[in-house]
Amino acid sequence: MAIPCAHFIGTDKSVFEAGIMCPSSMLPSPSPLILTQDELKKLAAYKAVEFVESGMVLGLGTGSTAKHAVDRIGELLRQGKLKNIVGIPTSKKTHEQALSLGIPLSDLDSHPVVDLAIDGADEVDPHLNLVKGRGGSLLREKMIEGACKKFIVIVDESKLVPYIGGSGLAMPVEIIPFCWKFTADRLQDMFEEFGCVAKLRTFGELKKPFVTDNGNYVVDLYLKKDLGDLKTASDSILRLPGVVEHGMFIDMATTVIIASEMGVTLKNK
Repeated sequence: MAIPCAHFIGTDKSVFEAGIMCPSSMLPSPSPLILTQDELKKLAAYKAVEFVESGMVLGLGTGSTAKHAVDRIGELLRQGKLKNIVGIPTSKKTHEQALSLGIPLSDLDSHPVVDLAIDGADEVDPHLNLVKGRGGSLLREKMIEGACKKFIVIVDESKLVPYIGGSGLAMPVEIIPFCWKFTADRLQDMFEEFGCVAKLRTFGELKKPFVTDNGNYVVDLYLKKDLGDLKTASDSILRLPGVVEHGMFIDMATTVIIASEMGVTLKNK
């Protein structure tokens, strides 16, 4: 979807360094500039990378918006504007992307404390709680982003919801393949009062189970009502045998950067 470019909130010059300029006056223009949703995501990603400093250990996110951030980090390394960066990728896909860009990589075993992580999200509630993992990388994302000092999340405004699950789309739960239907049924029963429907994630015409980078399956929970106390819901899910991790990222984001029709805005915890 194409979006007319409006004024950008704040005075950060990085918005213009991305190579996309916006009209500075309200005078009518015969050919107004149009920005696509992806271009706005790119602006938000570039803003996030402004927080990166030489010598940092970085958590490298997964997804369409995070990809722009990883590309930008690689570009700044090539230009010599960033040095001595170590990246810890949150998925095999990001690992391959970072290698192609020449970003030095490591893992949590060697760097148990991460300075900064930049990643996208599928939902953001008013308290900056997140749903992540619709791309299937939730376990590695949570491990790495849970170990970071600062976690910057990049989204477009369509990801803002009144409550977790409010989009009506999937809240993922990573489970072991063994007796997956038994685990899915128990998850659905656990949140029956919230209108929960649990579905195994599949792909392709043959509807084969989607397999995560860790060799697990994903059960997607579709909710019709607010879960209320997210920490209680989290504990209930994690106590269920067969569950590996869920996609609720509670009290983890320190900053959320939002790309919208009005430009790029920041919300801090």
